[in-house]
Amino acid sequence: MKEQYLIGVDVGTASVKAGVISLSGELIGVESEPSNLISHGQGHMEQDPDEMLSSALRTIKRVLDRTMVTPSRILGMSFDGQMAGIMGIDKNFRPATPYDSWLDTRCAPYVELMREGAGEKVLASTGCYPSTNHGPKLLWWKQEHPEAFKRIFKFILPAAYIAGRLAGLKGEEGFIDTTYLHFSGFAKTESGEWNIELARVFSFPEEKLPRIVSPIEPIGSLVGEFTGLTGLLEGTPIIAGCGDTIASMVGAGVVEPGQAFDVAGTASVFSICVDSFRPDATTHTLITSRSIFPGVYYAYAYINGGGMCLDWFRENFMGHGDDLEGLNRQAEEVPAGSQGLFFLPHLAGRVCPGMPEYRGLWQGFDFSHKPKHFYRSILEGISYEYATYLNRVKRLYPDLKVKSIRGTGGGSKSPLWNQIKSSVLNLPYENLKTAECGVIGSAFTAGVGVGAISNPSEAIGRFVMPENDWKPNLTQVNTYQKLIPVYSEILEKSGPLHKLVREATG
Repeated sequence: MKEQYLIGVDVGTASVKAGVISLSGELIGVESEPSNLISHGQGHMEQDPDEMLSSALRTIKRVLDRTMVTPSRILGMSFDGQMAGIMGIDKNFRPATPYDSWLDTRCAPYVELMREGAGEKVLASTGCYPSTNHGPKLLWWKQEHPEAFKRIFKFILPAAYIAGRLAGLKGEEGFIDTTYLHFSGFAKTESGEWNIELARVFSFPEEKLPRIVSPIEPIGSLVGEFTGLTGLLEGTPIIAGCGDTIASMVGAGVVEPGQAFDVAGTASVFSICVDSFRPDATTHTLITSRSIFPGVYYAYAYINGGGMCLDWFRENFMGHGDDLEGLNRQAEEVPAGSQGLFFLPHLAGRVCPGMPEYRGLWQGFDFSHKPKHFYRSILEGISYEYATYLNRVKRLYPDLKVKSIRGTGGGSKSPLWNQIKSSVLNLPYENLKTAECGVIGSAFTAGVGVGAISNPSEAIGRFVMPENDWKPNLTQVNTYQKLIPVYSEILEKSGPLHKLVREATG
């Protein structure tokens, strides 16, 4: 029998990628192009939904042309995408707003509004305390742009927009899959339905909320309008798909309780697979989301733009003559703890818990510190932040045995950083042969959705191949175990200071 294939498309913050994966788990080819993230200053970040659609069409066409896979052998496709932002569509399934990015913080006043109005209820229902995600953004559009709000028929996500356009959906068919519900502000994540009572608390019109579907549900098939632009056959099945973080976890094979996952990308995400829905009602740090599999959840938290700190440092402090590989080599010379230098990685605000007023901070430097110390402190600061997440998971799930970490994203290619994370978290760390976990996870979701993968737990092993691994360095572990509480203390005590600065400077 001839090999059959699946297509996964990852609609990310930095790029849009399309990949062809065989049913045997081989990544045949990937094509990508950069995303156009538009900054207007003052926390205003957006993207053009039709640019994102065009990128998806071009990358699908290029990867099919390059791999020369016969279109009739494509069983189906799925899209994953950015999770915490939102966009509006009209009755014809056309953009009524730009994509209001997860990096956009203009909704900050409505974060406070939701917290004061029903923050604990939102957390208990969705698994996520109000932050710069869907709920506050929906209220921001309603209150700040009433004319645009009238034109919005449904609020959806970019991946759903692209999938829906390719399937020729109408506005009333706008959808959101269950893996995004924790960010919604108005959902019952565990049961996978809208919490209409919560929507009414904030006078949000429930008719603007999209239908909720399973990530493995078929939402339609490719219409003739897009056959030439993609190279695919009309009628190719389209599966709902999931959020990009969830797709990456699936694509990394993190599907069993106790497995941990690090996305060392634009956002620094640390997640642990768990077997039950337990919102973090004490610290509001963790987000509890659904997997594509029933009864499987992820407890995770992330640093808004955490991975961007590295390029920011290189470009603004080192010049373009130093690449990240060179900086890693220099930082290897610095002992664990960066000689007392600490870095807070919240340059774009703290998200977990949501504190938009937070900013970055270096503390503890003196005349002995060189650029290599500052750079290593960034690697350690993000790792310390992960440690605060891990400690919170252990408190919520005291019987859970955390076994190991799998990493993906550009940062996971740094042996130094992987060793730091292994030692800070005191867990084995392994990266994967491919960084394309999102694409693989999306294709895997498509395979389950079309019925080509009938035993997901067995099949996932074919799709995931670890590359290198690191063990905790006991000397470093001893040092870091003393420094993690210091980092946590700095983190908490700097909050009021950040707020004062923001109020004083507007």
